[in-house]
Amino acid sequence: MRILALAGMLMGLSVGAAQAEKLTPERVFSGPDLSGPRARGVSLSPDGSMVTYLKAKTDDPRMTDLWAADVKGGAPRMLIDARALIPKDRELSEAEKSRRERQGVQTRGVVAYDWDDEGRFILVPVEGDLWLWSRAGGQVARLTNSADDEIDARVSPKGRFVSFVRNDNLVLIPASGGPERALTTGGDELHSWATPEFIAQEEMDRQTGYWWSPDESRIALTRVDQTGVDVVERADVGASGAVIVSQRYPRVGRPNVAIELFVADVATGRMVQIDLGSDKDIYLARVDWSKDGRTLYVQRQTRDQRRLDLLAADVATGATKVVLTETSPHWVDLSDDFRPLKDGGFLWSSEKSGWKHLYRYDAAGHEVAQVTRGDWPVDAIQGVDEARGQVVFTANKDTPIERRLWTTSFLKPGEPAALTPAGGWWTVKVARAGGAFAGTYEDPATPPRTGFYDHSGKLVRWIEENRVGEGHPFAPYVDRLRTPTFGTVKAADGQDLWWSMRTPPGFDPKKSYPAVLKLYGGPGSALVRKVWNDPGDQLYLEAGFILFTLDNRGTPNRSVAFKTAIDRRLGQLEVEDQLAGVTHLKGLPFVDPARIGVTGWSYGGYMTLMLLTAPNSPFAAGVSGAPPTDWTLYDTHYTERYMGTPKDNPAGYAASEVTARIGQLKPDHLMLMHGMADDNVTFDNSTRLMAALQSKSVGFETMLYPGLRHRAGWTQAHLLHRARATLDYFTRKLHPTPAH
Repeated sequence: MRILALAGMLMGLSVGAAQAEKLTPERVFSGPDLSGPRARGVSLSPDGSMVTYLKAKTDDPRMTDLWAADVKGGAPRMLIDARALIPKDRELSEAEKSRRERQGVQTRGVVAYDWDDEGRFILVPVEGDLWLWSRAGGQVARLTNSADDEIDARVSPKGRFVSFVRNDNLVLIPASGGPERALTTGGDELHSWATPEFIAQEEMDRQTGYWWSPDESRIALTRVDQTGVDVVERADVGASGAVIVSQRYPRVGRPNVAIELFVADVATGRMVQIDLGSDKDIYLARVDWSKDGRTLYVQRQTRDQRRLDLLAADVATGATKVVLTETSPHWVDLSDDFRPLKDGGFLWSSEKSGWKHLYRYDAAGHEVAQVTRGDWPVDAIQGVDEARGQVVFTANKDTPIERRLWTTSFLKPGEPAALTPAGGWWTVKVARAGGAFAGTYEDPATPPRTGFYDHSGKLVRWIEENRVGEGHPFAPYVDRLRTPTFGTVKAADGQDLWWSMRTPPGFDPKKSYPAVLKLYGGPGSALVRKVWNDPGDQLYLEAGFILFTLDNRGTPNRSVAFKTAIDRRLGQLEVEDQLAGVTHLKGLPFVDPARIGVTGWSYGGYMTLMLLTAPNSPFAAGVSGAPPTDWTLYDTHYTERYMGTPKDNPAGYAASEVTARIGQLKPDHLMLMHGMADDNVTFDNSTRLMAALQSKSVGFETMLYPGLRHRAGWTQAHLLHRARATLDYFTRKLHPTPAH
């Protein structure tokens, strides 16, 4: 492997590197976006004739407009100019700010949109108000103009209504115009209708609290009672002062919300409560309607997350029965792979074989067939074509570091057929019928490019080709682009750990370089992938660092055994695996073992601290961003999934706590960063660490950001400052020689 890695790096040298422009921090965080005109939030019109997507403005990478391209040809065109619709001096509500934080939305303008099932309208929320684009005439009409935000807005399936949540109540407006009608009343901050609770948004990837029936005669909706959830007071420190925010935050081992599910008759407003069972301490994971709208399917997860039930509910009476149950001695992951079929059966994904695969069930919940099989994981179902009996899905079938689109028959399962070529990473949106799809491909040398493909995977037309040629924002720097080398090292249990490494422009294997380990390491996110990397990474290379990344046990796109190895012991095997990667790194002849740094954000910030405080830590410096330092301060669903509760797993919690290890942190080896309004990894995670370090007189540096949360709200200027601070710290500590 080492010989192959060296060969790959030598082959990656460019004879034109010396003449190319050198990338600067100022250019990375200004417009136009160096990655080019990317299509984001790609969708297809219900008839499959139009591709719609979000595209950043050339002068502001953080503002997006709505664009469209006809499948038959013609130049892409802007449908909605966000700047023209943004109200002056409009401030988003705290609820909408929190919602965007949960969704990781870091842009403004048009950040979401929704087609109706008939393909006649697109609903667009812009900075708190709603606008409706009509396909017939191409006009944009304003639907709301209120001081309060309308959130989670959608067009009903048949296009007759627009629905949204305002002030914790569900409201309907006729799409053709007319007075609005509140379907619920009495909602408030503690008792909300149709609104996903914090845990649902942050940890369960459930971003809504209501679901239209296919014939739009009914709406299933939640009622959430937060009165039992602890009030956590946190300081929200901004540029002009601080306020104390009383936030309902369900910390590990403490009460969650009480949640109920109802079905409302749209015409009469009559409510029927759905029986979720006698155990009230549950998670409402997913809600789906059957094809005929007569049955409501509910996924109910136990508090310990080791059991997931699929309930079938009679919408007339609210009575439910368990159709299917998944169990695990570790945890049952949630997905959006439930797909109802016209015959009353459904498709479902399960990890019961040791790998995530697809299965077909009849209406009674009896397994009809295993649709996919093998020592590789399905990623997600992307589409179902019942007319052809085909299911289309993404999977890491060839290797964990590549993702492709595949199809197979769910009626007569066989070996899947690839619809997209290997070599990189595919993100797709499949048409509702016929199997055509909009596909975005990227690899380390190719920024994301989006095309429309027929059901066989043949390119029909480009939507955003995004070719790095003359005029492309990255063209002046392309000859200095350093693509990664990939390889593996063995974990202690013999499983492969994938790594990637990039070297500076003008790399000379006879010289000695400092290296930075950039990591995340937490469950649910893998960094070692064949994707177009953040141009900001190139700044490390230009500064003279080697950049190294490894995916430890617990990260996705692997077997159940690989993912669950960390069960009840966060911060232990991940550290062991990262140190195995660093041992490999230190053994390379061009890496200076005395000049190795480590950095990460969120779980990566936690991993940075755990690695800096490991016995005989090999790191000379670390930059830790927004780190959870004590898992008892974090939320229920995430932490209990992997750790149980402090009462049930006291040894695991004690071993995972950062402050218990700070005696092993070498002085002046740490820079700590945190947003001072973080409502996810709350700021007291860092203040506790600061106090502990100061009590032991251990030197460290800080860089704090007033008014900023965990993800949302970071402007280009903030990101530029953070990048400069990080690079400056590593330069002072690791003494690189800038690339030439």
